[in-house]
Amino acid sequence: MAQEIYYEDVNVGDAMPELVKGPLQKLQHVMYAGASGDFNPLHTDDDFAKAVGMKDGVIAHGMLIMGIVGQAITGWIPRKDLKKFGVRFAGMTKPGNTITVTGSVTDKRVEDGNNIIVCEVAAKDENGDVKVTGKFEAALPSKA
Repeated sequence: MAQEIYYEDVNVGDAMPELVKGPLQKLQHVMYAGASGDFNPLHTDDDFAKAVGMKDGVIAHGMLIMGIVGQAITGWIPRKDLKKFGVRFAGMTKPGNTITVTGSVTDKRVEDGNNIIVCEVAAKDENGDVKVTGKFEAALPSKA
């Protein structure tokens, strides 16, 4: 759980703490399928995945990777302060990949009495291949 972070302590250009997850295991794909209700065999059955053109077999659910990004965000910013979070899926993630989430503050402003920070985030694998890019906004408390 993230500790309280204050608007005055954050500046444009600041990096959020990096989160590294992995290497991802096929079991995580199956567990995520059960948790999400998305049982598309593209994520759990190598034979099926290969039959539909995925030469290396199964790929992770995009939302699993988005969840890892969300975990990185809420490890830094308390969940109660997060106001917007969106991503663009940019690449497929395979079992064995290690995902690293990074981000930085791109804007800081007071809007309608709220202390808003805007951050861009990215999830990349061990080769630097981008899997997810995104952005979030948080309304942080003031020290005063």
